[in-house]
Amino acid sequence: MQSLAASAVIAEDEPLLAARLKATLAQLWPQLRIAAEVSHGAAAVERALALRPDIVFLDIRMPGMSGLEAAEALAEDWPEGAALPLIVFVTAYDQYALSAFEHAAVDYVLKPVDLDRLGVTCRRLQTTLQSREQPTPDLPPQLVASLGALRSALSRPEPTPVPRLKMIQASIGTTIHIVPLAEVLFFEAADKYINVVTARQAYVIRMPLRQLLQHLDPHEFWQIHRATVVRVEAIATAARDDTGKVALTLKGHPARLTASRLYAHLFKAM
Repeated sequence: MQSLAASAVIAEDEPLLAARLKATLAQLWPQLRIAAEVSHGAAAVERALALRPDIVFLDIRMPGMSGLEAAEALAEDWPEGAALPLIVFVTAYDQYALSAFEHAAVDYVLKPVDLDRLGVTCRRLQTTLQSREQPTPDLPPQLVASLGALRSALSRPEPTPVPRLKMIQASIGTTIHIVPLAEVLFFEAADKYINVVTARQAYVIRMPLRQLLQHLDPHEFWQIHRATVVRVEAIATAARDDTGKVALTLKGHPARLTASRLYAHLFKAM
């Protein structure tokens, strides 16, 4: 297949591996322009949103925001009306875990980068880009399903069961409050903190959201956005809009929450 011009962002926290990936891509696909190279997921999201590349190569495990979390962030924050870039995960997962990628709407390459395997990926990417003569701006439903499946398949089980929380020690200023979990309406991550919102008050805890999720019953609390988790019984109404997002109202609280397109499937009965 004749090579075509395209642009890409590479997110890889190991400089030698990033250099090898870039050099191998230059050999296989000379017309591919590397628009940016970054070393963590948050920077990948920022540069991709700014540069609108055709392809994003994401190391699946990076400090802070992982490659999977970065892909979810791009899917949630990508401007409406613009075609989402093609996602390629760079991974060191073993063959068992790779079965999740085989059925996903994304591609992957293994570390260390193999010339032949990357060549297969490049041909797939070129075929997909050439078929985008009239790009579809909607978030591909198969990508939504794939990211959800990958999130589940690549989650490493804890060696021992993680205890479920019954209450949370949260603060307002310098005062610590004991908040029963049954009173929490939703959690909202902000920087290194999580806002714990009840019907009467909002508190703050210092904990990554992904760590908190391990201690919550997934039947009682649903993640509806990469930064928001809501107690299911607190939801009053849910209304889907034309973009596929779902607007939620809560019982006894004026907040309006939005379930992103990646989590709209939770409201599939609508």
